[in-house]
Amino acid sequence: MRVGVIGVGRLGICFALLLDRAGYPVMGSDIRSNYVAALNRREIRTTEPQVAERLTECGIRFTNDTSELVQDSDIIYVMVATPSRADGSYDITAVDRVVQDIKESQFDISGRILVIGCTTNPGDCQRIQDQLRARGVQVLYNPEFIAQGSILRDLQEADMVLIGGNDAEVIEQYQRLYHDIQTREPRVHSMSLTAAEIVKIGINCFLTTKIAYANMIGEILLRSGLDQDVDRALAAIGSDSRIGSKYMRYGFGYGGPCLPRDNRAFACYAERVGSPYPLGSITDAFNHQHTQYLIQQLLAHNTENRPFFMPSVTYKPNTDIMEESQQYQVTLGLLRSGATVYVAPSDLVPAWARDEILQHGGHIVALDQLHQQGITVYHVDL
Repeated sequence: MRVGVIGVGRLGICFALLLDRAGYPVMGSDIRSNYVAALNRREIRTTEPQVAERLTECGIRFTNDTSELVQDSDIIYVMVATPSRADGSYDITAVDRVVQDIKESQFDISGRILVIGCTTNPGDCQRIQDQLRARGVQVLYNPEFIAQGSILRDLQEADMVLIGGNDAEVIEQYQRLYHDIQTREPRVHSMSLTAAEIVKIGINCFLTTKIAYANMIGEILLRSGLDQDVDRALAAIGSDSRIGSKYMRYGFGYGGPCLPRDNRAFACYAERVGSPYPLGSITDAFNHQHTQYLIQQLLAHNTENRPFFMPSVTYKPNTDIMEESQQYQVTLGLLRSGATVYVAPSDLVPAWARDEILQHGGHIVALDQLHQQGITVYHVDL
């Protein structure tokens, strides 16, 4: 089976590389001409482990021509941007553009499998299937559950593979890819297109709720003067097998490109179908409140009025992603309160973020330099 990947960004390129290594003929496309040229030269800058090295060894051909990819692929995997709208739902204009290109193809596309890998609103994939049925194209929904900084590993060792679709034989045919790229027997969960879309955002809504819950318990313990018991209390809660220890710790709230957006999308869809329980909205509100609590807590605990030191301001260490980074917002909040804040230098932090830190009176200095200068800091390590 020939596989085409439309949108070879952070996730798409990793999926393409694994398929290539498994022996599939793979073509990748992207709308960014300079990026495609760099891919074909095997020269890209990325924070994802092993990606740059594997790119130099792969046989993938990259193009800006979506039509060429569609014509030369049996399976078309779509991983394009679906930004959030103001109401929390996803804007799938980029997906619809791909679908329109496929519909208008001047060659026979019957038998193709179109796999939507980016996050969509419940009902979107069924609408796309209805549009492409006359052309003989089967639509599947197959989102990934990965973390930035470990995408290749997460794809190979996924807890589960989620596939939505209307044809059991097509699902069976497609899931063979995972037998070839994963390091163990894939745990496949298949269901209807819309149910799979709900599961995708529902899982991340549960994770955001769990993170917020752990921080809420932590806040309550801290407000009760039980600072030394926070870690022990959360470890005890997480030891219950019904709850589990993953994400059960106190610290910064959730951020990044997936969890906050999926949480709001789940809340938006729940409201659309008339659910009276806005769990996603409540979790989102608490997460924002937690930012202010952390700022107040850090200021109150810094009784010696030492300068603060932030080891990282990206939403997750060793990434360059600033989307909804609570670490960054806490840094700015401390600066606005009049505190002195030193931030560790990092090539991963975008220039605009470094500039904003400096504009607010912050300093970008390595910790060892501060030690050499005899400066004692309050190390923010949550």
